[in-house]
Amino acid sequence: MHVPPIPSLSSADPQLAELIHAEAARQHDSLRMIASENYVSQAVLEATGTVLTNKYSEGYAGRRYYEGQQVVDQVETLAVDRAKALFGAAHANVQPYSGSPANLAVYLAFLAPGDTVMGMALPMGGHLTHGWSVSATGRWFRPVQYSVARATGLVDFDEVRDLARRERPKVIFCGGTAIPRTIDFAAFAEVAREVGAVLVADIAHIAGLVAGGAHPSPVGHADVITTTTHKTLRGPRGAMILTTEECAKPIDKAVFPGLQGGPHNHTTAGIAVALHEAAQPAFREYAAQVVANARALAAELTGRGFDLVSGGTDNHLVLVDLTSKQIGGKPAAQALDRAGIELNYNTVPYDTRKPFDPSGIRLGTAALTTRGLTPADMPQVAAWMDEAVTAALKDDEPTLGRIAGEVRDLLSRHPMPGYAA
Repeated sequence: MHVPPIPSLSSADPQLAELIHAEAARQHDSLRMIASENYVSQAVLEATGTVLTNKYSEGYAGRRYYEGQQVVDQVETLAVDRAKALFGAAHANVQPYSGSPANLAVYLAFLAPGDTVMGMALPMGGHLTHGWSVSATGRWFRPVQYSVARATGLVDFDEVRDLARRERPKVIFCGGTAIPRTIDFAAFAEVAREVGAVLVADIAHIAGLVAGGAHPSPVGHADVITTTTHKTLRGPRGAMILTTEECAKPIDKAVFPGLQGGPHNHTTAGIAVALHEAAQPAFREYAAQVVANARALAAELTGRGFDLVSGGTDNHLVLVDLTSKQIGGKPAAQALDRAGIELNYNTVPYDTRKPFDPSGIRLGTAALTTRGLTPADMPQVAAWMDEAVTAALKDDEPTLGRIAGEVRDLLSRHPMPGYAA
């Protein structure tokens, strides 16, 4: 029997193909500085676009509910083994669909509805799933939240300890989504041990830095480590949970069958590729360069009168309070986007503005570093940002357009993985 060839995307759906091409061009031509984004390699792109997407695989390797798992079991085992080796963890689960479901698995594994969970407050840099009020984690459980000191922008461990002693949480989260400084996992572990809590390190933003030796590891301190696999790790949109041996079984049961069905096998393959890439010596150089770029950019922005939360950065992320620039984060972010500089508006600690019209912007250097930019490029990036913010105050669209053209010129000299203009 003759089987007709499968048409390519461009012939099967030219409308969608054109949209994907337009997005690729946009990513190529923009200074992508959203701290939670990056570029994956051609190898990761290829892995996530394979026939593995056709296969259902409920369960775990060697313990599936469907047949035909001879190859998929090997793919998942490879990803698990690579995750354990890269991070030095006793156990790894690579099935969570994304970071929020990974954190939900922690709740299902160790808490009952109404139990107390402690995490960093969202406006201070924490994540929605660390018990914030609008999240299911803040509605189904009893959240208590720690903050940062007004004067320094840093976690006050005296406050954390006092809060934990008073509220006796069963789970403590450390880490977050807008934290520009090194996370002291050992200090959190000491507090968690004192009150008998499970310590969860959410390293979604810094997993690549941890893997590359540019940030201390939570392994040996945290009972459970959750992370996305994109961001600084440069993998596909997925997640992992690393645990001690003691926490492995409840976490695995929480992921499946507790929260989800079959894993996305094509994503698992992409994760395996990214973990392999992160184990190479070049990735350590990349992680160090990410931090060097962030520090250089932070210094340049400070020199141009921008107020940085905590005064700078230790990682890939810079959080800027624009109050002194007399502009809100949202109009600034929108103007910067028109200037070819992509980042997001963000609350800052003790923000007096509303969450959807906050005082700050959040930016990161992971994607810029993947494109090959170095600290020598950061003075120009800071200058463009300064110009664009000033132009936004004056409704000066021609200046924004000029900057966008200059950004394109710079990036034309820095290839984008998986893209040929």
